[in-house]
Amino acid sequence: MNFHVTRQAAVSSLALAMAVPCAFADSNPVDTVVVTATRSPQRAPDVIAQTVVVDAREIARSGAGSVADVLQRQPGIEIARNGGAGASTSVFLRGANSNQVVVLLDGVRIGSSTSGVASWNAVPLEAVDRIEIVYGPLSTLYGADAIGGVIQIFTRKGEGTATAGASLGAGSDAARQASAHVAGTAGTVRYAFGAGHEQSDSFSATKPGAFGFNPDDDGYRRSSTHGRLALALAPGHEIGAQVLHSRLRAQYDSGAGSFDSRNRQDLNTAAVFMTNRFLPNWHSTVQLARSEDKSGSFANASASGASQIDTRQDDLSWQNTVTLGADTLQLLYGHRKEAVESSSSAALGRERITNAYAAAYALRRGAHLLDLSARQDRSSYGDKNTGATGYGYDFGGGVRASASLGTSFRAPTFNELYFPGYGVPTNRPERGRNAELGLRYDGARTQLGAVWFRNRLTDMIVSATPCPDSSSGRTGSCAYNVASATLEGVTLSGATRLGALRLRGSADWQDPHDNGSGKRLARRAREHASVGADYRAGRLDTGAELQVSGARFDDAANLRRLGGYALLNLYATWQLNADLSLLARVNNAADKEYELARNYGTGGRSWFAGLRYGIR
Repeated sequence: MNFHVTRQAAVSSLALAMAVPCAFADSNPVDTVVVTATRSPQRAPDVIAQTVVVDAREIARSGAGSVADVLQRQPGIEIARNGGAGASTSVFLRGANSNQVVVLLDGVRIGSSTSGVASWNAVPLEAVDRIEIVYGPLSTLYGADAIGGVIQIFTRKGEGTATAGASLGAGSDAARQASAHVAGTAGTVRYAFGAGHEQSDSFSATKPGAFGFNPDDDGYRRSSTHGRLALALAPGHEIGAQVLHSRLRAQYDSGAGSFDSRNRQDLNTAAVFMTNRFLPNWHSTVQLARSEDKSGSFANASASGASQIDTRQDDLSWQNTVTLGADTLQLLYGHRKEAVESSSSAALGRERITNAYAAAYALRRGAHLLDLSARQDRSSYGDKNTGATGYGYDFGGGVRASASLGTSFRAPTFNELYFPGYGVPTNRPERGRNAELGLRYDGARTQLGAVWFRNRLTDMIVSATPCPDSSSGRTGSCAYNVASATLEGVTLSGATRLGALRLRGSADWQDPHDNGSGKRLARRAREHASVGADYRAGRLDTGAELQVSGARFDDAANLRRLGGYALLNLYATWQLNADLSLLARVNNAADKEYELARNYGTGGRSWFAGLRYGIR
């Protein structure tokens, strides 16, 4: 498809078609509160950035098997996975690399400092209460790596009367799942606790022709616990703590033989926080958090086949929000310390400290909305200044137009700086400059809209051969700032309810390409879409969704082609009584053969059935 022709047609349709989060179709958008877009609660109609909110009901209705599966059906998102649900997973947002997206779990940043990527396969879906996706550069609010956007995952908080929930299910490939949770308020204490376990024999991670191919099944086991406790000291003053632990054990292929090659992944987060309303218009939040990403690999029985890489991130943030009439002023200080330990390379065993100072101002004057923000990050890679501005105009009747400009950056990973023979300590951060236009309609039953964006990236770090840094006698490849790229595209999406029928859909046309070679960025399609329909008849909810992707390339040279695909998923929920429901789901109902990564396996037709007590 010729992107330029498509883009012109799509941009010209801005006056006719308008995009908005498909997840808002279940409730009135006026009642939806978004946190991630501005780091503080805000009504959805007042959010200028393109934002999608996926709530617990939406997750439960979909019957998705992982967080990545939930994300894949949202606008602007593609995924790549090296095998089944327990395998390494990448999430591309608006064509940006997986390491150009910030991932937060209850406000705590997660991910590896060596690869720069979050461990999506270790995030337990059963703990998730809500997901917010904010598109576009957010470095002024979240610092390094927020080039494509920010994805924040929320667990349960505990509000109102005590509630409890549990689920039990089984499916294809000996899949088994069980979880339970309790949440609520007791006097001045808010609490939420939960635990879950899932496992599957899955399928072979690789296909014939792949390096290390072994035709055995490569299953996984994941167990998790999470909790949150908050105490109200006085009206407007609260202290609390939250924790999450997830342990993943997944098999993979590293060659034929009897040895069980496997990965060990532990994801841990912990935080203590204090919120204070010192004045009626002054709200302060202090949080001290730690996240750990522990990754171990056992390729064979020898000592050389084992490796362990652990990342620890400590964050201190102090945010002050001051309400000035209809306007809001935010002042933020952040301190972040990254530390890596590696059994395979002592050179990676380093620390990095970043201090950040940011300010944001949200102005509201009648139909006009204006957001301004600026930030400075001071770290070993130098000082980075970023800024952003967004403007929205409300025409009335639920119609609003918006425009924004913003800069962002990605910090070099520890691998790109220090890995022996590959890293270059003088590598600079990648830089992004984004512009976008949007138009949307928020109605009681229907939401529509469109967004056009163009994000130009410079100083991109890629594997350069031969290495431009010849100071140490290098002759092979290395990580180096030698590339630039442009991420450009249009997203159309919408949702509506017609009586008992709920329809939703989104379509993306994009051109993420390397400016030097003109080649498309690896594993990203020019077009992809998701369409779904749900129908309620008494106690029965039935639904179908179609996920479509165009062809992609598995390499930067665009020589290894991955064909396009269309996947049909079917699901139904029978409400047995007010609290108990039965869920059934069929994934890839047409048994389509496809690839998300070259020579890595994907699931054929599969089924899952489960019993749920409570909403989630």
